[in-house]
Amino acid sequence: MSRFATTVAVLMLLATSGCGRLVFKPNQNPQATAAATQQMQQVAQQSQEYQSRAESLDRDNQELESLLAQSRQQIQLLNGELTATRDQLRTTTDQLLALRTDHEQLQTQTSQLVSTQQQRAGAEIRANNSLLKNLQIKSLPGVEVRQDGDVVRVEVPGDRVFMPGSPYLQNGAEQLLTSIAADLRRNFPDHIIGIEGHTDDAPTHSQQFPTHHHLSAAQALTVYNLLVERGTMPEGQLFVIGHGANHPVVSNASDEGRARNRRIEFVVYPERIAMR
Repeated sequence: MSRFATTVAVLMLLATSGCGRLVFKPNQNPQATAAATQQMQQVAQQSQEYQSRAESLDRDNQELESLLAQSRQQIQLLNGELTATRDQLRTTTDQLLALRTDHEQLQTQTSQLVSTQQQRAGAEIRANNSLLKNLQIKSLPGVEVRQDGDVVRVEVPGDRVFMPGSPYLQNGAEQLLTSIAADLRRNFPDHIIGIEGHTDDAPTHSQQFPTHHHLSAAQALTVYNLLVERGTMPEGQLFVIGHGANHPVVSNASDEGRARNRRIEFVVYPERIAMR
């Protein structure tokens, strides 16, 4: 029973007891007795009604408390969803800013590439350039000089430079390489020059150089070290590449073709370095 219902019951008991209670007296007449009985029945009926109303109010109160608890739970859920939505919005905003930054960087890189390409086009080494005519290495036996787009390629047979299948120089190779480098240095003093190694497609049988790329890179690096150590060319003007067998100039179907593809190339690029 609820607190309200208990209070009502106590009040009803006080109403029917103590100073206000009805006392049956045997000497009263029948009419008085009947009236007292009727009054007691009315009081009891009212007490029952009050108790019923109290119980009904108690049930209503419990229902309201349940609804209040549900409302509080829904509010907590809504607050959680609101927090999650704010976090998602913050994450989306950060991603959008990152995408904008990447887009701006990509635009900058694209502009730089276009500018570089325009500069290269403006600095192209043309086939009728007088510098090509002045190259003395064109007369060296076995050395081929050719225009390849906007670069100049000086092709040196690998068999004249290296021991078979190795990066070790043959006798006379040092003089040949330094003569070529000195001539290029005189005619292209500030152009970037690549030292590029090439091999044929024959299988390699060396544990030290297990692939064509290992061998071609080692051969190109040998030439680089020779020229820099002797002071023939500054290291800032050179770079080294090992192409392996990826760029043959002729077919590897014959011995002559494979010999032609084994080579070192000095490649003169139109880009220039800042001389100190």
